Amino acid sequence: MDLPLASPPALLFIEGELTLRRACELKERLLARLARAQVLEVDLADVTAIDSAGLQLLLMVRREARASRREVRLVSPSPAVLSMFSLLRMESSLEGCSHEPG
Repeated sequence: MDLPLASPPALLFIEGELTLRRACELKERLLARLARAQVLEVDLADVTAIDSAGLQLLLMVRREARASRREVRLVSPSPAVLSMFSLLRMESSLEGCSHEPG
């Protein structure tokens, strides 16, 4: 009996600022990609700055994924991302976060 193979995760790279100025643009990209994939990996290696709007965006996408029985993985968090989560004592939100894609 052959088991169906799981689809590979979709990968989305975020580069530059993950801030209020880009939140709407990134929200649309993230939700569109999530709608087409069972698993979405968001590569954060090249995020140079993150503010509360960026943090909210990441948490919102995770909530949306759970609600639709999908998965979002935050991979390769940059120092800026790690610093934000640490500052707010939200490291547990990065639990299972891979430092390498895939």
